[in-house]
Amino acid sequence: MDVEQKQAEIVEQFVKQASNHKGSSLAPVIVEATSHPSLFAFSEILAVPNIAELQGTEHSIYMDLLRLFAHGTWSDYKSNVENGCFPSLAPEQVLKLKQLTLLTLAESSKVLPYDQLMQELDVTNVRELEDFLINECMYVGIVRGKLDQLRRCFEVQFAAGRDLRPGQLGSMIQTLSNWLTTSDNLLLAIQEKIKWADTVSELDKKHRKEVEDKVEEVKKSLAHKADMDFRGHEEIYSEPGGVMDFEEDRVRPKRRRHPLP
Repeated sequence: MDVEQKQAEIVEQFVKQASNHKGSSLAPVIVEATSHPSLFAFSEILAVPNIAELQGTEHSIYMDLLRLFAHGTWSDYKSNVENGCFPSLAPEQVLKLKQLTLLTLAESSKVLPYDQLMQELDVTNVRELEDFLINECMYVGIVRGKLDQLRRCFEVQFAAGRDLRPGQLGSMIQTLSNWLTTSDNLLLAIQEKIKWADTVSELDKKHRKEVEDKVEEVKKSLAHKADMDFRGHEEIYSEPGGVMDFEEDRVRPKRRRHPLP
């Protein structure tokens, strides 16, 4: 089954459960949802009216817990758990929140230093960190990347998206709008380059045609001149007496002059 389809079916399942429970009975539904190994999106569950009704009640910490899994990180949990903002987490929930933390980190950078990851995930050594990245993240399919032990970093090639945080939609729309504007400007620039290339091509063809016509004209002129020169020489040698006069004069006997008395 496709991962996205499976995710959608799981979300639908918990949305129905949340819609059928109220008050304290929602707590186990939320705990189960935040512990599910294949669920990484919680905004639709959070949007169920029965969940919103927990606000201001003694069970509101479970709504805050669901909100934490939708938008927060492991550091957010550690900073607020002692204040009673969240209930204690089961090991499955701890793992899930750390997986979600990695996805949040991957949103802002595609090269994550080991030192940063160990601090954000509460991991004490590189071996434990790499086991987490390989076994709990890459094998699960929420991220793809390369472990660079020499540079001590994780190079992210793909990361699943998390639920949009409040106010993030406007920022995302602005980002997409900027991208669209940039794409339009790039398209216009490409079209101008194409027009310029077409113009240059046409000018080149025109110039080439002019050169070829000129060459052909010169060829014809030279051929005509050569023909005229040839005809001129032919007429000279074919005139009567033109050559024969010299021959006759050469063989004609010369008269002897008699001395004067």
